[in-house]
Formats: sequence, structure tokens, C-alpha cells
Amino acid sequence: MQRFARLCVMIVERIMPDPFVIAILLTMLTCALAYFLAPHASVPQVLTSWVDGVFKIASFAFLVALTLVIGHALSTSKPVASILKTIAQIPTTKQEAMTLTFLVSMTAGLLNWAVGLVVSALFAREIAKRMRVDFAWLVAAAYAGWSFYVCGISSSIALVSASKGSPLNVIEKITGNVLPMKEFLFSPLNYLPLIILAIILPLVFCAMMPSDAETIAADPARLKAEDAVIPEESVSHTIAGMLDHAWILNLALVGLGLAYIGLKISEGAFAMDLNMLVLIFLLLGLLMHWTPKAYVRAVNNAARVTGPILLQFPIYGGIMGIMSATGLADVIAQWFISFSTTQTLPFWSFVSSVIISMFIPSAGGHWVVQAPFVVAAAEHLHVAQGAVAIAVALGESAADMIQPMWVIPLLAIAGVGMGRVMGYTVVAFFIMCAVMGGTLLFFPH
Repeated sequence: MQRFARLCVMIVERIMPDPFVIAILLTMLTCALAYFLAPHASVPQVLTSWVDGVFKIASFAFLVALTLVIGHALSTSKPVASILKTIAQIPTTKQEAMTLTFLVSMTAGLLNWAVGLVVSALFAREIAKRMRVDFAWLVAAAYAGWSFYVCGISSSIALVSASKGSPLNVIEKITGNVLPMKEFLFSPLNYLPLIILAIILPLVFCAMMPSDAETIAADPARLKAEDAVIPEESVSHTIAGMLDHAWILNLALVGLGLAYIGLKISEGAFAMDLNMLVLIFLLLGLLMHWTPKAYVRAVNNAARVTGPILLQFPIYGGIMGIMSATGLADVIAQWFISFSTTQTLPFWSFVSSVIISMFIPSAGGHWVVQAPFVVAAAEHLHVAQGAVAIAVALGESAADMIQPMWVIPLLAIAGVGMGRVMGYTVVAFFIMCAVMGGTLLFFPH
């Protein structure tokens, strides 16, 4: 396993360009496939759908960047940082450190994908400050643990499918019924792969652990300097200084936010969508940092992780636009579904999900593209809708191990290069495909 991991790392380091270059190459490949295979493709259509896609995702890209900024600011507050530091003191060996990092990341991701993405990187940094461990190997384990967010309560596919009247609820549009969250979360097809991989993947990463001679550790001094809490400035006895440190202003803003949340709850209109998540993170960050000056400082420090997102998300939006508008996604998905049976439809939905996720790594956008075909096929073959929804979600999780979009913000926070990290996640990809695909293919549904 160590030799195989070493080979994967060497190959990925030598052939894996910058993530922005990958996004450009995928765009060119999508244009070519759409032109030659898609039913509605022409040069004007491909160009128009690409530009439309670039700008349609702009608001979403900003929300994702904002989520990461305020999530990072929240996670670096004194209370949260103290919790992470305390937990990071538990392991005494490299294997224990990696396993704990994996489990912390998985737990945080199951609670919320954005929180998990930030916490996984920050916790890996805390471990690296205390122990000489290969940082890329550790971050890869953190990323693998986080990828199971698709099985948790913030899963886009689960949330959309449970939302009555949502324009993205393809299951309701085709069948007339919603998919309750409990049927998604508590299905054996969802939790069995999660439990199995929670045991197997740490063992696989232990087997891949680089030797002492091959270990490339992070510089603890650099990490500590970057994460050092800047002492609170003494309050200037000027009006400006007192306002900058007036905790009552933070509380006033928190009060407004809580009043809005209370209003939505009383109206029965509360929904945990991305906007609500941003609002909750903002309110918690204001409370944790206490004064306006401290919170602004934390946000300014966190903003350094947003560059790759703001640059590359629009490129993937263009790919998504081409796939949707030209019918290329229809061609790919229908090709798999054409030879599916009642027993194999979830498995082939998983396989097609992995492939489509390479072009559309956003779970929500991916579901809109693939759902019309897998949901209709499930209705025709009398397969439970929960089975195909879970299959698509699991395909998204596995594809994250070889699709670089979501690892970008994690790497930006952790401060490590992508090549070595994805050399390890490639191995995780094969393990995840075997467990997830096997469960969908052989477990009754």
C-alpha cells in the first residue's frame, strides 16, 4: 500500500497542474464533447451557454466565499480555537493523529459542509503544530473525512428533495411526492457505506503513511505565527476608538439577526439554506469575537482563502451551463440508464454521478442535471427514489477525491500544495468507489 501510495503521489505531482489550469482543460473538453455529442450543440449555443453559466454561478460563488470567510472567522475565535487545540492534544502517535483528524472532519462535515471544510483544515494545522507528521498525508485524511458531508444534514440533494414546492425538487415534479429527510439520512444505503468507510479509510491511510525519510512536515513555527491571536488593542479614549471596541454594537446586530430567525420560525418558514447558514455564522462570529474591531480583524485574516474560489467557481459554472443547455448531461446519463435494471439502477446512477461530478462538482447543480433522468428511470423501474438520490450523493462524495474544486479552499486554509494531497486521495477514491458501489449494487433497496 505504501508503494502504491508513493506511486500515486509521484504521478499526481508530476502531471497535476494548478487547479485553475484543470478548470480550463475541463472547459475545453466539455466544449468538444458538447459539440460532437450533444443534441442541441452549435458553436453559438456552446459559447452562449458557457458565458451564461459563468455569470449565473457568480452569486453562488460569492456566497460560498462568504461562507468560508465567516466560517473561518468563527473557527478562529477564542472559544472554538480552544476546543480544537484541546482535542488536538489527545493523539500521541502519527496514526492516532491522522485517525482523529479524519473523524473530526467527518463529524464536522456531517453537521455542516462549510463548517466541516474549515474545521478540517484548521484541525490539521493544530495537529501539525504539535507533531512531526507528513502534512499532505494528514490534510488528505481530513479531506476524505469531510467528503461525507453528502450523507449528513446539510446534503444539498437531501435538503432539496425534502423541500415541498422547491423549484429544484425534481422528485416532486416527476412523482408528485417529496423525499423526507429521514428516508435519506436513515436509509442503510446512506449510513452503511459511511460506517464501513469510517473504519476502512483510516486503516488505508495508516498503510499509506510515509516513512520518516519521506515525510514532508509543515513548519510548526510558521503555522503558529500565522494562527497567533493578535492581542486586543488598548481602547483609545477617542470616539472612534470606543466605537471600534463597543461590544454593544455586535450585540445589536446579533439581536437583529435573532429577531429575523425568530420571525421565520414563528411563520413556519424557517429553512436551513445557504443564506440562513451565512446569517447564523455571522451572528456566532460576532458573539465569539465580541467587539467590531476583533471581528473585522478575523474576517480580514480569513479573506486570504477566497481567491481560488472567486476565480475558479465561475469557470465551473460555465461548464455547468454547457452541460445543461446543450443536453450533454442528458447524453451521458441516459447512456448509463439505458442498460440499467431494477437492481442495478442505483449502481449505474452512482457511476454516472462520479463522471458528471467531474464536470459539475456542485452537488446542487449536479442534481438538477442528473435528477430528471435517474428519477424518471426509478419511477419507470419502480425503484425507491431515495435509492437513486443517495446514489447520486455518494457519487459526488467519491468524485471529490479526484475533482479538485472543493479541495481548493481547504488547501488555502491549510497552506499546502495540491499534488501530494491528491496523490493520497486518489487511493481513497478507489476504496470509496468499491465500498459505495458494492453497497448500491448488492444491498437490497
